[in-house]
Amino acid sequence: MIRIGTRESQLALWQATQVKNLLENFGVPASLTPIRSDGDVDLVTPLYAMGVQGVFTRALDIALLNNQIDIAVHSMKDVPVQLPEGIVEAAVLERASYKDILVLNENWKASGADYSLEDLKHLIAGDEKSEISSDSYRDQKSEISNLIIATSSVRRKAQWLNRFPNHTIENIRGNVNTRLRKLSESNWFGAIFAAAGLERIGLRPANSIDLDWMLPAPAQGAIMVTARKGDGSVLRACNRINHLQTAFCVKTEREFLSELMGGCSTPISALAAFENDQLRFRGSVVSPDGTEKIEVNEWYRLDETRTPGTQAAQSILEKGAKAVLSKMNDGR
Repeated sequence: MIRIGTRESQLALWQATQVKNLLENFGVPASLTPIRSDGDVDLVTPLYAMGVQGVFTRALDIALLNNQIDIAVHSMKDVPVQLPEGIVEAAVLERASYKDILVLNENWKASGADYSLEDLKHLIAGDEKSEISSDSYRDQKSEISNLIIATSSVRRKAQWLNRFPNHTIENIRGNVNTRLRKLSESNWFGAIFAAAGLERIGLRPANSIDLDWMLPAPAQGAIMVTARKGDGSVLRACNRINHLQTAFCVKTEREFLSELMGGCSTPISALAAFENDQLRFRGSVVSPDGTEKIEVNEWYRLDETRTPGTQAAQSILEKGAKAVLSKMNDGR
């Protein structure tokens, strides 16, 4: 019997149940062991103030090393690129949607405005249907220039402010159910969520907008399974549920992140995907206030390079990301 460690949230339990079902499809019996994480206990402190690295994974790491569980299941974007000594990646499940979405507040009302909610939705989605031009948008002093958007992610905040510098960002914490409730009780225009998290548990509202222009966190939408190093029978069982293509793409994204981290909490985004027998890699580094943005969009033939994430990191550094990272490292 493989003991599966998981956080207690509805989404985490759903993810762990998928792992359990996949293992049992191969004749491997498994059970769930819910464990509370630091990130689930403190729902007030912004993630960047808690020290983002490992805030949702530490409790499961400890349980794994103490032999309380045999494997741990994580949203891969929450897992530090450097795993603790004695813990290894055992499997990566096939990726779901990598996108970020904006969930609109059904109770939000614009007062005395001469624009429609549909205008705002098209503008935010980045399509051409809005009658409000982006140039005039930035100059308006009406309520449209002061929309309040909720997120606890430094990456999402930076990309949003880069696109909409006149908006206000509010912190929001908690599992997806808690955040949806907080949104409905607020005066916020909307809150940003990972599409996969809401879609997996059937909670994506109809009034949500795909943010196709927003690059995701490295490994967003992927589920990772970790195990103890050297636990041969468990590792062999998990290898049977490993999705090779997803594993390679998220490995590339995490290589990019690892090369750029520099010891600071930096808004770094990455997305790798196979297209026409090549690997397309898109990445960005954005200053926390959104004023500076460096991007990379590269294509790699896998017979020419085995480390596309590292090469993409070198490319974006040469394009100016090094200066942006240096400013943040220096606290400027």
